[in-house]
Amino acid sequence: MNNHEAAERVLNRLKNSAGDGRWDDHLSLATWEWPQGVAMFAMAQELEASGDAALREEMTAWYDGHIAKGLPGRNINTTAPMLGLVMLWEQTREPRWEQPIRDWAEWVMSGLPRTEEGGFQHRTSDCENAQQLWDDTLFMTVLFLYRAGRALGEPAWQEEARYQFLLHIKYLHCQKTGLWYHGWTFDGRHHFGEAFWCRGNSWFTAGAADFVSWLPEADPVCRCVLETWREQCRELVRLQDPETGLWHTLLDDPGSYTETSGSAAIAYGLHKGWRLGLLGGECLEASRRAAEGVAAQLAEDGTVQGVSYGTPMGMDLDFYRNVPLQATAYGQGLAYLMFMEMNRKN
Repeated sequence: MNNHEAAERVLNRLKNSAGDGRWDDHLSLATWEWPQGVAMFAMAQELEASGDAALREEMTAWYDGHIAKGLPGRNINTTAPMLGLVMLWEQTREPRWEQPIRDWAEWVMSGLPRTEEGGFQHRTSDCENAQQLWDDTLFMTVLFLYRAGRALGEPAWQEEARYQFLLHIKYLHCQKTGLWYHGWTFDGRHHFGEAFWCRGNSWFTAGAADFVSWLPEADPVCRCVLETWREQCRELVRLQDPETGLWHTLLDDPGSYTETSGSAAIAYGLHKGWRLGLLGGECLEASRRAAEGVAAQLAEDGTVQGVSYGTPMGMDLDFYRNVPLQATAYGQGLAYLMFMEMNRKN
């Protein structure tokens, strides 16, 4: 089974998943939440690369259906599907989508709660998380804000996205290891359980790969993000499990289980970085070994196995070791994103 065949199997499993539309339905596409947002971003990436008309129609139907039904309350996680919508709008210029994109981006700018220093507070559908910065936020909300600003000619949105990357680097990037803590709180000023959580790190590995490709090369913010990303990638290559090609859910704890979704996102970032000439050959080799490891986790029906369930902030490392495994839309989406990236040559 090659990468393209694996990608199609993974995507078909996701599209054929039934669901009841609850916000906490993490597998099907019946819901508008962050797991579905990850999947729609993966599809938008493929649409950009291939121009596949059938995929465009499927994405159009998904967005139109959810907009007609009424979008959920706004928070960090429900922002995630907006990134795919911006990318779809850039290709189609459908007038009916511009205002929802504008409205949501304006809410991010003026309605989203802020931490000290103006950080995007990681407010979710079920928790306020006051004064907390999470590494997930960059992928779920900041990428959308930058891309929307670029698409709609709103430089203030782009500048805010650039600032958010720098602020999250300031508080979540560990200077000693190059890895990322899951979160930081200004209330007590600490990193909770001080976990170097795999999927949390992978949001930066994958998100930075795209962010730096959108910024002007001479931009000082681009340089800062790029060097922070390279430092993280070097450490990730060192920590890759030699037997499975995956990464452990606690990156620096080989006794914790290997986790498929974060490994897929890391492989995506490493391969894309190599393909863009930003990372070296050791990252290409690591991404290939990881892709083989992810492929070994595919069930016959395309279900991506070995995916840790939605993970709130943990106060100790055992919390992360004990997160259960469950099939999810983000597991399917990140595997699809990785397999399609592995197919690309330039």
